[in-house]
Amino acid sequence: MNPWFIGAPSAIVAGVAGLTAYGAVHPRAQLFGLTVYRTRSAKQFALTFDDGPNPSITPQLLDLLAKHNAKATFFLVGKFVRECPDLTKEIAARGHLIGNHTDTHPNLFFCGPHETKDQLVRCQEAIHHATWAAPRWFRPPFGFRSPWLIEIAQRHGMRTAMWTHLPGDWRVKPPEWLIEKMKPIAACGTGIPACAPEPGPITSPSSTGPVICLHDGDYTHQNANRQHTLAALAYWLPHWRDLGLEFVTMDETL
Repeated sequence: MNPWFIGAPSAIVAGVAGLTAYGAVHPRAQLFGLTVYRTRSAKQFALTFDDGPNPSITPQLLDLLAKHNAKATFFLVGKFVRECPDLTKEIAARGHLIGNHTDTHPNLFFCGPHETKDQLVRCQEAIHHATWAAPRWFRPPFGFRSPWLIEIAQRHGMRTAMWTHLPGDWRVKPPEWLIEKMKPIAACGTGIPACAPEPGPITSPSSTGPVICLHDGDYTHQNANRQHTLAALAYWLPHWRDLGLEFVTMDETL
């Protein structure tokens, strides 16, 4: 028997598995549906925060953003929204955009269509109850997607947001470590091509800007310590402003 016929099935399986993993995990993959992971201008910068609202950090973050006249998008976890409805209202009242980050933050790659829909709808309802507005954006926990996820989000009126920069502020590290990890974003204000995301079907790297994913909470518990994130932002926000970067919400990336 031709050895090619013996090896072909396993090679095909490996190829399909690799393609599926890419589509599920890579923040810029469009295999399972269209996502937004960059802004429409090299000078536009979308600052986003996951896993809140967090009573011990989010109010300080809102004050810091206000000090630098920076608008952001907050992807909230439904169970925390129900615990902190007033803080959720405050985020919206400060002019920031609120997005859906599921109800309990599961890995949706391992969730079937029914459980996925339930996670999105429960978070949607919690946010709507607190703010009287339904989120227009969704971000999957860990960035993991399934073949049916984006279609479910679209059916409930939401676009899916990913990112170009993920500095890793969920790790417990000194502020200096995080400041250094966020350094590449500053290159965007100088026009350095290396800072730009990969080209897509419509835009080129030189004409698009970054979406950064940070965290003001911890999906496992409330009152998580994210002081290192605040410290790094206190350092970078004035620097980014001096470089001429315009802070935009996810709505303004379109």
